[in-house]
Amino acid sequence: MAKEIIFLIEDAPEGGYVAQALGYSIFTEADTWEELKQLVRDAVQCHFDEGEEQTLMETLFER
Repeated sequence: MAKEIIFLIEDAPEGGYVAQALGYSIFTEADTWEELKQLVRDAVQCHFDEGEEQTLMETLFER
């Protein structure tokens, strides 16, 4: 069964966005929404071993 990772995304105080995975030590930040989506994917790939099951990601945007 695939892992589900939920990211809490917030506006960064200095501009841009900050993403934090709930229940995992995965954090990233970016200046644009498009850049953030790619960096979240990259961070998840780096966090888990290559042989592990596919992960599903969901984002929650908090303002």
